Amino acid sequence: MSVKIRLRRMGRKKRPVFGVVAADSRFPRDGRYIEDLGRYEPLDEPNSVKLNNERILYWLENGAQPSDTVRSILSKHGLMLALHMKRKGSSDEEIWTAVESHRSKWAEIESSSVTETAKDKRAAVLVAEEGRAKERAADAAQRQAELEAKAEAELEKAREEAAEDREKAAEEARVEQGEANLEQEETDSSTGAAVTETEAPAEEVTEEETPEAAAAEVTEEETPEAAAEEVTEEEAVAEAKSDDEAPEEEETTKDDKKGKKKS
Repeated sequence: MSVKIRLRRMGRKKRPVFGVVAADSRFPRDGRYIEDLGRYEPLDEPNSVKLNNERILYWLENGAQPSDTVRSILSKHGLMLALHMKRKGSSDEEIWTAVESHRSKWAEIESSSVTETAKDKRAAVLVAEEGRAKERAADAAQRQAELEAKAEAELEKAREEAAEDREKAAEEARVEQGEANLEQEETDSSTGAAVTETEAPAEEVTEEETPEAAAAEVTEEETPEAAAEEVTEEEAVAEAKSDDEAPEEEETTKDDKKGKKKS
């Protein structure tokens, strides 16, 4: 059987208390044990340790092997030093004088160091976490600002390019419209000159044959007085002709009569 000096969990939930026991290495951690050698309460500030020095040295001298945690506790309280000096054959007075000196040194070290309670430790952890969270938030905000600035720059560039394209298209449209207007003016001028030359007589006829001029001519020619005058003139001509032709008929009749007489 091999004996081991180890910790055995005791206490209640979330408030552990460990017993320092000598137990068979084959037994479970919290199972049976041979002897209770002390108490260890890690949640106290500072840690509370109560040890049975004589019985611990007895088990150590008889070959019991401490666990790593128990070895650290025993070394801190000078029991491993006492075992070493006892094996060298030092007297009990020398051993316990050295142990007390060793413990006082550890007490000075613990008093010089800042002892924090569990609450203070948790508060410090929370503060550290908050600081890291703020740093992460600041980094995220900076990245977001950089992305937004980049997007804004790209959008502004796109707007400038679109404006340049619109100006270029408008300029091309103005040039094309100017060319089209120039061609139209040239076409209109050539067509107008040809029409002017071709339709000049028509304009004169049009000027002569306006409705007012035609109405005036009809009115002047077809008035009753004018018609009466025309008839009178025609009758006079007819009478003149009848006067001229009458002697010819008389002469023809006389000639006919002379011929009949001769016959």
